[in-house]
Amino acid sequence: MQKIANIRKEYMLQSLLEKDIDQNPINQFEKWWQQAIESKIEEVNAMTLATVNKEGHPAARIVLLKGYDENGFVFFSNYNSDKAKSIESNPNVCLVFFWKELERQIRINGTVEKITEAESDIYFNSRPLVSKIGAWASPQSQELASRIVLENSFNEYQEKFSSKEIARPPYWGGYNVIPNKVEFWQGRPGRLHDRILYTQKEKNWVINRLAP
Repeated sequence: MQKIANIRKEYMLQSLLEKDIDQNPINQFEKWWQQAIESKIEEVNAMTLATVNKEGHPAARIVLLKGYDENGFVFFSNYNSDKAKSIESNPNVCLVFFWKELERQIRINGTVEKITEAESDIYFNSRPLVSKIGAWASPQSQELASRIVLENSFNEYQEKFSSKEIARPPYWGGYNVIPNKVEFWQGRPGRLHDRILYTQKEKNWVINRLAP
């Protein structure tokens, strides 16, 4: 069996130099996002969301990016989930994208807030039928006696909504992460990676290079 310490990859695809970057991190994200889309990365919108609860305990999980613009990065969740409770007590979060195919990572620090109910309704109505029913059926983060409990709940809601439109549950909706720091990481040979950090200072973005 190969030793874990011997597992390594040399990063050699690209570089990230100050002369090539945009002065705004959202525009730079858009540039990398489009390149990731063109590279046909599977689940390119998968990102790690890290939170800290009121006891100071960190937690991280994968969520899916569902939109972004100059105002921030949007994802959706159950408002009664563990992540939602952590966000309620501490709105400071971190997002991480890792696109190994491009040898790139993007880390976004910021504060999170709920999007409007109207915006949540628009996205919920675009979801597949089974996902809509699942939002009603799953008491996210709560303990279950068995898998059958979840399946029975799904079947009950499926029957309930069999002849009518499925509205968004009041405890389910979107969040927007408003960035205050954005770091772009490009793998380089010899572990001498490129790290470019954007830090918001009032209404401006300050750009610095970090040592790898």
